Amino acid sequence: MGEKKKKKASMVVKLWEFLKNVRQTPVPFEPVESCDFLDRSDDLVVSDLEGTLLRSASYFPYFLLVAFEAGSVLRAAILLFAYPAIWLLASQATAIQIMTFISFIGIKVSVIERVAVAVLPKFYLEDMHLHAFRVFTACGTKYVITASPRVMVEHFLKHYLGVDVVLGTEVHVARGGFCTGFLQSPGVLEGGNKAFAVRKYLRDRLPDLALGCKSTDFPYMALCKEAFVVLNSSNAPAVPRDEYPKPLIFHDGRIACRPTPAKALTLLLWSPVGIPLAFLRGSVPLLINDTRIVVLVCALLGVRIRVNGAPPTTSSTNKGGGTLFVCSHRTLLDPVFLSGGVQRRVSAVTYSISRVSEVLAPIKTVRLTRCRSQDARRMHNILLDECKDLVVCPEGTTCREPYLLRFSSLFAELSDAIVPVAMDARVQLFYGTTARGWKALDPLYFLMNPRPEYEMWFLDQLPWEMTCAAGNSAHDVANLIQRRIADKLGFQCTNLTRKDKYLMLAGNEGGVANKQKSLRRSMKRLRSKMGS
Repeated sequence: MGEKKKKKASMVVKLWEFLKNVRQTPVPFEPVESCDFLDRSDDLVVSDLEGTLLRSASYFPYFLLVAFEAGSVLRAAILLFAYPAIWLLASQATAIQIMTFISFIGIKVSVIERVAVAVLPKFYLEDMHLHAFRVFTACGTKYVITASPRVMVEHFLKHYLGVDVVLGTEVHVARGGFCTGFLQSPGVLEGGNKAFAVRKYLRDRLPDLALGCKSTDFPYMALCKEAFVVLNSSNAPAVPRDEYPKPLIFHDGRIACRPTPAKALTLLLWSPVGIPLAFLRGSVPLLINDTRIVVLVCALLGVRIRVNGAPPTTSSTNKGGGTLFVCSHRTLLDPVFLSGGVQRRVSAVTYSISRVSEVLAPIKTVRLTRCRSQDARRMHNILLDECKDLVVCPEGTTCREPYLLRFSSLFAELSDAIVPVAMDARVQLFYGTTARGWKALDPLYFLMNPRPEYEMWFLDQLPWEMTCAAGNSAHDVANLIQRRIADKLGFQCTNLTRKDKYLMLAGNEGGVANKQKSLRRSMKRLRSKMGS
């Protein structure tokens, strides 16, 4: 046993001496732009993440997203105020340890994993280095070695980039699945630790290609047959959306901009102004009945509404009842802004609206049950019996990206006076939608933006010969309207549904009512167990 330990210790010493020599010897790595990425399907590539595959070498934005989305505003503020001292005084490895401790301590690892699935991929994709991405994805076997905690990056790298193995910093998890904020041995995967990890994992096989960006990457780059360095990555072009390996359709989280230290400080300083301003903006349609005055006052408060096309009048569309407006779904406020666009009050139907939003809504809202016959009867009563205009969002849930989800065909069976409306919402700081958070705050977050904007296009009413009354199927009518709205917005049509969205982002099928029922069932089972 003693001889084996001595041999192992001598091997470690020799490897350490080799790595020290590599650090001291200038390695003539060529820039990644000179690397040919053709005919590399048989190559094994090892690459760093920050500053290499990503244009930015900063770890802070992603730790702040975890601190805010998995933790709280207070945790994110602590990280933000601590960052200047961390940046000035600590080495990179120590800085990552401190940021991991602040962002992770006391949070369940399952919550961090959910943030890594639902929130982080958008920001990673938007920061991808174009040429490094092309070289990396051209290789057949892909390894990534990063100083970031593996739990933060693994889903993005494997799901979007097809990475085979992710070597990252491992966080310590206590009993119950809670993170302690500390790291497992050997600590932050930086410098010599990266080279040790590559040697240990690949053993006798040498990687064909290595990508890195800084001197601490040189030790593992020197182990590879070819190596290229990424220089001035922050000024490099980003990967265009049409080159994403997989389309980014769903993502969650409240923060809309990449939270660099300056942007994070802006978010924090704007919030004391944005919150009362959002309440003021939201109270306008509750206090004023005239929609024309509402639009004018909202414009004075910084809310921009752009209307394209001629909004139909009641008399010009359907003499036998109300008009059925079929629109794309961007936020919970779609029907409210459409009401401002047509300059009259309309009614709206929805699946998963919170009780708070239902009570405070400035227009009439009708909750649907997901029972087709009951929902058809409720919408029929509004359109024909009450002769009111009705707004429906057939997607059933919101989508932030330029895609339209599959349209439910129920609306096509209810009326022949169908007016498609293409709607789009634009924000600067906060998203007004969520799959994991409290939906009652969706309007507040949207109205907290400095210049929230809605733009809508009123398309021509669907001709009679294209409706169900002329013998067309409801599915054909729904698909036709989906394509028309998508063409006007420049979006892509998909067959995805609200169930797909919630399963990916929240791990459930969505719906406020469903959550309450499942909670009641769980409580009933618990009481029966306690009784037995």
